[in-house]
Amino acid sequence: MTIQIIIPIYNEARTIQTVLTDLVAHGYKNIVVIDDGSTDEGEKLAVQDKNTRVLRHPINRGLGAALGTGLELAKKENADVVVTFDGDCQHQAKDLKNLLEPIIAGKADVAIGSRFRGDISKMPPDRMILNLLSNLMTFLFYGVVSSDSLSGLRAFNKKAISCIKIKTDGMEVSNEFLKEIKRNKLKLVEIPIDAVYSSDTIKGSKQEKFAALRIPIRLIAQMLG
Repeated sequence: MTIQIIIPIYNEARTIQTVLTDLVAHGYKNIVVIDDGSTDEGEKLAVQDKNTRVLRHPINRGLGAALGTGLELAKKENADVVVTFDGDCQHQAKDLKNLLEPIIAGKADVAIGSRFRGDISKMPPDRMILNLLSNLMTFLFYGVVSSDSLSGLRAFNKKAISCIKIKTDGMEVSNEFLKEIKRNKLKLVEIPIDAVYSSDTIKGSKQEKFAALRIPIRLIAQMLG
């Protein structure tokens, strides 16, 4: 069974080597980094890992565009399972075993790692509020209930890979995934995970706050388009 790990990065030079080392140490060696127009050395650092391929966007297009590139590659290469994994050290490779279990067993088409089903005691308050608002928007716009709609840790089986269509370029892709899961009647499970919060992930949280302000507008535009 081919398991492909997709890691979107944008200026993650401080953390990408740690992320890759963690994944390889846990036996994951089919890794694709999507460098979304970074201006730091993240791409060069990722290329140094023999288990990693790097695809680069010449300009910064957004999280959705990076994940879309990764999923298209997975379709082209006929991967059995695709995992999306953040490049800021928030996720831990040890959680992948539980995440992949229902996919490999054929009990789910999509598994999402939920921080809200794990230990949230160390989650920054602003990120907690952001996630709760996103969950509410996902329900209001799409009628999908999710405990962690902004989670970047997801696993998709071949059926899900083939039918999910990503049209958004920005952070709203997380909500779009849930819309596509419902549209295609895919079976979804949420798996508890314990995220790691550091200066790098908190930095990302600040970036997400500003990007999140545009999510409702983009979701409305998508629905009307």
